[in-house]
Amino acid sequence: MFIVGTIREHRNKRQAFLCPVKKKMSRNQRMRFFTVFGAVIIIMLMYKFSSAKEILSRTQEYSVTGLPMRHQIKQNVTNKINSSTSNNHGSNRSIYLEGNKSFQSLVAVSNQLTESSGIEDIKTILRKQFIEMKKYSSSIQTLSGPSALPVLRELAMKLYEPGHLNEEIDIQKICMHRGLSLRLLILITSAQSNFKERMSIRRTWMNYGSRQIVGMAFILGRTTNASLNEALNKENNMYGDMIRGHFIDSYFNLSLKTISMLEWADTHCPNVKFILKTDDDMFINVPKLLDFIDARYKNERTIYGRLVEDWKPIRKRTSKYFVPYKLYNGWQYPPFTTGPAYLLTGDIVHELYVQSLNTYYMQLEDVLITGFVAKRLKIRREHANEFLNSRISLRPCKIRNAISVHKIKPREQYHLWRDLLDSTIKCK
Repeated sequence: MFIVGTIREHRNKRQAFLCPVKKKMSRNQRMRFFTVFGAVIIIMLMYKFSSAKEILSRTQEYSVTGLPMRHQIKQNVTNKINSSTSNNHGSNRSIYLEGNKSFQSLVAVSNQLTESSGIEDIKTILRKQFIEMKKYSSSIQTLSGPSALPVLRELAMKLYEPGHLNEEIDIQKICMHRGLSLRLLILITSAQSNFKERMSIRRTWMNYGSRQIVGMAFILGRTTNASLNEALNKENNMYGDMIRGHFIDSYFNLSLKTISMLEWADTHCPNVKFILKTDDDMFINVPKLLDFIDARYKNERTIYGRLVEDWKPIRKRTSKYFVPYKLYNGWQYPPFTTGPAYLLTGDIVHELYVQSLNTYYMQLEDVLITGFVAKRLKIRREHANEFLNSRISLRPCKIRNAISVHKIKPREQYHLWRDLLDSTIKCK
């Protein structure tokens, strides 16, 4: 019996040595473990799927077919593009690969957690993983280029197809002799369905476009709606004043519309002295604008308008101006002039066009063009009180002291035009 007991005791010690019993976690420790582990998995999955969803949503709105327009830009433009910045575009693929690696590391972490013997081991593993995630996040945000630009970025030249449907328009009527005798070119961005807005402008302040020193035209995109496209063709055959680019006309593509405007002006009206960009819900006091130009006729490299400084990005998803951190991670935008109306000196149009193609895309066209691009080119932005760019009292004397008034309905254009021309109305 003594021998048998000794053998059993020796065998038990041997098994204990070869297969040590793991210290079991208490019930509270197990609950903490599964809570922390579950939270990590949920956060990682939400991050991965939200990123993929946003990438897909941003790559389906650029062309008629629903796919990004990746046509090559004209040679005279690409020669001016900074090659160092275009090389950075290849880093988008590396970011995607790093994201896959990060997700794969989650699987490895889960294996380590299941093999851990206590809560301290769990904390150590999670601490290491969060350090890796922090390194990965910082590697994305420190991509070369100007600080505080969109994180998940696409160069505008990758989304923009150059060219216009010029066979439909009267170029000489809009800009005679490439702008040599033109003091002002007014280009009005318009939604395709806004026929009433365009007609009210044609019958009111667009009459100044008949003067040799002023040219005017509308800027539109393209549509997949056959009946709407036919109506636009008929409208342009009659008036010949709608410049149409090759992008799909949508809110997300507003920056493409402004880039299209810059391209047309750079190609067909390079000698014009000033260009006003405005919208089809604006009333423009053209005589007041011409007086404003005359006082600054010798100025160069300047954008005039309603200057906004210290403007912070909107992070509320329901907002029209929502910008996620993945698109732009800065605390505030550079100073910019608000989009309803701003005035450019003609000498900066070519630079703005070329540099906008070489800048990462953002749907807020005024922030992109007069903010980021103008800042990169060191173009001066000057505040002008006459650019109201907001809805105000429509009393005649108020209108006569303003250059641009926003949110004007088609029927109101006629009233404002009549009051502007009424010589019996006296203002102090």
